[in-house]
Amino acid sequence: MNFMLPVFATLVAIASLSMTRKAGTVDGFFSGRDSSGAAPSLLTLVLSQTTTWIFARSLLNAAILGFYYGIWGTLAYATYYLSFLTGAVIVDQVRFRYGFESIQTFLDARFGWVGSACYNVVIALRLLSEVFANLLVIGILFGVEGSLGYTLTIVAFSVVTLIYAMLGGLNAALRTDVFQMSLFLVTLVVLMMITASNGLFTADNLTATAFNITDPGPVLIVVALLQVWSYPMHDPVMMDRGFLADRKTTRRSFVHACWLSVLCIIAFGLLGVIAGANATSGETMNAVLERLLGEWPMFIFSAALIVSAMSTLDSTLSSSAKLVVIDMRWLSVSIDHGRLVMVLFMLAGLGLVFLDNKDLFSAVAVSGTASLYLFPVIVFTLLADQRQIPVWSYLVSFAAAMGGAMLYFFETTADYQWLGEAHKYTKLLWICVVVMIIGCAAFLLGNRSQQHEE
Repeated sequence: MNFMLPVFATLVAIASLSMTRKAGTVDGFFSGRDSSGAAPSLLTLVLSQTTTWIFARSLLNAAILGFYYGIWGTLAYATYYLSFLTGAVIVDQVRFRYGFESIQTFLDARFGWVGSACYNVVIALRLLSEVFANLLVIGILFGVEGSLGYTLTIVAFSVVTLIYAMLGGLNAALRTDVFQMSLFLVTLVVLMMITASNGLFTADNLTATAFNITDPGPVLIVVALLQVWSYPMHDPVMMDRGFLADRKTTRRSFVHACWLSVLCIIAFGLLGVIAGANATSGETMNAVLERLLGEWPMFIFSAALIVSAMSTLDSTLSSSAKLVVIDMRWLSVSIDHGRLVMVLFMLAGLGLVFLDNKDLFSAVAVSGTASLYLFPVIVFTLLADQRQIPVWSYLVSFAAAMGGAMLYFFETTADYQWLGEAHKYTKLLWICVVVMIIGCAAFLLGNRSQQHEE
């Protein structure tokens, strides 16, 4: 059975490469246009949005949170996918209400170069975390950390994904996303059917963890409800797909991607919930699932993670190229420069994989906390159209969010905890609330000071 997983990964890689067409134009590479210059269809956008957000890290996180915190842990992670609805509002306002061609141009118009520079720092970290996390999941599937199989698999997977991403850019990512998402849905449906046929979807399994508002699962639901307002704006993969098609198609793609993603995350997360309800002391989630389902279903479980990891990596690399070449203008606009950026981001992600921190959710929590600096931007500048907010207000919000993100990171990785012995998700909730209060207060004070000056 062990030999089947590398074979499957190889076949998916070959299929993805065969679908890739070498980008002949800058628009095709950076904006996803096909050879005739047409924008992607609704179906392509929905499947692409969904598969790039249902990445390997997310599936594993949903299952792991379900394993440790029951149904509430899985629902907490699914709550993050409401970001598609808030993301739709953000894109609609920036692009169609104000007429900007990207988030960076909007922030630059409101806060000068400082606005786009701070934003670029946050989303660059976000992109690096996506490369790192998905490569890490692949390594875990194929070998023990530090083993030759672990290292070689990660490197081989990186090279294959990098090749077809470099060939076609965003157009290749969109094209392969349709195939990869379709394949993922097939594996997920088969996995759910096997689980159901084994009689594992019982009330006892799914409700083994009672609801308690102070437990980690419910607390994380509250955290997610706070972060979804700003989370999509700091995700360049989602935002990039909001600037490709017409207004009606764009709106519909976000709505359909939302419900489809939530269903997929909950379905996959339920496997972790079932495993947690049947685990014995010291037993890992994978060991429980293999005991309950058998080897073949676990192969399908791993296959779903492989497909989702590949579909996310190519899109992440495409957004990285667009960030540096188109949005930041650090390099002149050319396909070759886009490919160079892809290589650099992949190498940086590989470097992060071999560092010590292996907590997959920490990457989500840290980037989500950093994104909270955008919450007052969305409320005051985007929705309320307050155009006189001073730059210092923006910087205070940014500093508070970055400080909160770093504090949470050290609370979960360092030996000494400044915030005491509370659970890490309770600490995360405190940090998020404080960051949002500081940011909103800075914008309120800044707006009032500008009004008094006038």
